[in-house]
Amino acid sequence: MTKLKIKRGDNVIITTGKKAIKGKTGEVIEVIRKEGKDARVIVAGLNIVKKHTKPSAGNPQGGIVEKEASIHISNVMLIDKNGKATKTGSKVEGDKKVRVAKTTGETL
Repeated sequence: MTKLKIKRGDNVIITTGKKAIKGKTGEVIEVIRKEGKDARVIVAGLNIVKKHTKPSAGNPQGGIVEKEASIHISNVMLIDKNGKATKTGSKVEGDKKVRVAKTTGETL
């Protein structure tokens, strides 16, 4: 598996995809990695889909539930302090290796 540059809790902007969500920003809730498949992310409040659920013990009413769907990791980019999309690099500070925004040079 390749190393991912986006982690849970990062603020990201959606660069490509559906017209309704393109250009919007949000926080990464979850990063989904599967063996042999590409990585995907779930962004809070974006890419909402309606899912039809059967009644169950946890949800006795059933019905239509709205939830966030995953987005391919290549369709999102990190945001720097100025709110612009940025690539990431790495730098060693003391004994730690930290992520650095390429646009501003600040640590993420």
